Amino acid sequence: MWWTILIVFVSIVVLAALSVAVTNALFAWRTNREAERLFKKQSVAGQRVVTEEDLVVLPEPMQRYLRYTGVIGKSRIDVVKVKQEGDIRQAPGQRWMSFEAEQYFAVGSPAFIWQARIKAFPLFSIRARDKYVDGKGNMHIKLPPFLTISDVRGREIDQGSLLRYLAEMVWFPSAYLSSYIRWDAIDADSCKMIAEHQGMTVSAILNFSKEGEIINLIAMRYREISGHYYLEEWSPSMLKYRELNGVKVPTQIEVVWKLSSGDFPCIRIKVADIEYDNFPIPGALGGA
Repeated sequence: MWWTILIVFVSIVVLAALSVAVTNALFAWRTNREAERLFKKQSVAGQRVVTEEDLVVLPEPMQRYLRYTGVIGKSRIDVVKVKQEGDIRQAPGQRWMSFEAEQYFAVGSPAFIWQARIKAFPLFSIRARDKYVDGKGNMHIKLPPFLTISDVRGREIDQGSLLRYLAEMVWFPSAYLSSYIRWDAIDADSCKMIAEHQGMTVSAILNFSKEGEIINLIAMRYREISGHYYLEEWSPSMLKYRELNGVKVPTQIEVVWKLSSGDFPCIRIKVADIEYDNFPIPGALGGA
């Protein structure tokens, strides 16, 4: 009797573990295929080198920033892979959840795919995929093996996804020279960026240090609360610049919603590695 119960229990545990493993592998496989398709569609800059002449049309603080990053004399970046770790939460007062992620960017036509494993529970992780492709954003969150927590899209998601892309350009600075971006000067340490893509226009203010670092970006972005969207001030802060693959980039970013009730930090990102252009699409992020 007890032996039979034990066998049944062990079988259920093994089947559950296998279901989670298979679901995780399929989720990551689909995401990697999306990244492959993204890169196949990507137009390349033809190894065009960034020159001082490219900077002339930019506001002075953006010129200072691009010189600081070290992109002058280097080829424009076409595709990017960023390995990340950090902490994330969805609402004020929630506990932080650690995550590991890989993110792929295309520059010619702005796009990204972000896949993450979020440690929400001691034994299981949430799988998340955020993307902006062909002007459309989509956030898909799944608790393996079967439960879809979120699969959201729409105009507000598109707007927020494009703003996210613009903020994360700090990891591949030559993208700020792209034709879909125009600039308005403000003062010696700030300027306005306006991006137009797939019929959508978004804008943000960039603030700079005297040395040339982008300190933060400020924009009005849609925030979802119980299925409704509200425009709120959204501000990623760029921290701890260092040189990776010959380019100075922020290796830490903290994103804060500036709410009427006070600041709400929602994600803290640490960059583990950055690769430019010629790299393979990796396999699935491992683990439960």
